[in-house]
Amino acid sequence: MKFRSHWSFPNSIKFGENRILEIEKSCNSAKIKNPLFVTDNNLVNSNIASKAINLIKNFSSNNFIYSDVDSNPNQINLFNGIKKFKSGHFDGVIAFGGGSALDLGKLIAFMAEQSLPLWAFEDIGSNWTKARSDKIFPVIAIPTTAGTGSEVGRASILTNTELNMKKIIFHPQMLPKEVICDPTLTYGLPKILTAGTGMDAFAHCLEAFSSNYYHPMATGIAIEGMKIIKNNLKLAYNEPINIVARSNMMSAALMGATSFQKGLGAIHALSHPIGALFDTHHGMTNAVIMAEVLKFNRVAIEDKINSICSYLGIHNNFNGFLDYIYLLKDELNIPNNLKELGVDENKIELIAKMALEDPTAKGNPLELNYKNTSKLLENCF
Repeated sequence: MKFRSHWSFPNSIKFGENRILEIEKSCNSAKIKNPLFVTDNNLVNSNIASKAINLIKNFSSNNFIYSDVDSNPNQINLFNGIKKFKSGHFDGVIAFGGGSALDLGKLIAFMAEQSLPLWAFEDIGSNWTKARSDKIFPVIAIPTTAGTGSEVGRASILTNTELNMKKIIFHPQMLPKEVICDPTLTYGLPKILTAGTGMDAFAHCLEAFSSNYYHPMATGIAIEGMKIIKNNLKLAYNEPINIVARSNMMSAALMGATSFQKGLGAIHALSHPIGALFDTHHGMTNAVIMAEVLKFNRVAIEDKINSICSYLGIHNNFNGFLDYIYLLKDELNIPNNLKELGVDENKIELIAKMALEDPTAKGNPLELNYKNTSKLLENCF
């Protein structure tokens, strides 16, 4: 099978080896003549970033790089990025990297010319309608990991440092105009990030599938996403330049983020405040707590999980699915619990309260309250 295609679902996606070479074509399609290149400090001096930067130099202005992007980006990163965007008279963004760089790049393009303050657009009710749609700049998204799926998302996550809380900012036009998915860009991804981002994609699929909301299209995508990850994540982890595994994992990341239109749940409701308070890697946090959330939700999702085990190649129904998660964590060297991840057990009360305020909590199959959420957290240590 040749892993090369051009999809228009959910947005325009150029997929395949060396599609990064088409970056100027993508900018032309999005009517971007002078793009701001947004990436993170850990990536900006890498070979893969240099490749993209050299291509952009052929058609863009000097001083077009912005890399003040934390692993859990915050409003300071954003405001500095907006300042750079305005001072350089840029007309669009190329967001290059993992979920953090993609989320921040999308937010820079969204907020650069808005008149209302940032938090007015938090994903609550119809807040997004307050934005000036004609003031949103186009984005080209180029992922270098296979997990968050921000490249096909209409929202970004940002840490409010004043509240130590992660907030979701949403607008339909935050969806990138074009995406370049080049699996070769993930060849150099460290094992720990291959594991963490891959488990993030699995969490997206699992929680979307488990959600009680009605969205059969998302359900189908989520099931297939889990199967692809099951068949390819360990291979990508052990053979980092395996083009088949890397291509499939990059595809599964797209599927996870597309499917979670249906909803997320307790995994993300807990990982968001944990990441905000302790600066943990989002996907790795999801991986650590995944099994405990499965057990917590068992009474509500067991029949659903049983219905897909045969298709996934898992025996013994729900128990077998749970055993698979434990085995996968072990094979990917995922920490056993939140304590090993560096989370303070004395903050359970605070984390539980913050989790209940997170928008993803509403999508959990079992209703979350302070008592059961606190107990769930205790079991994660």
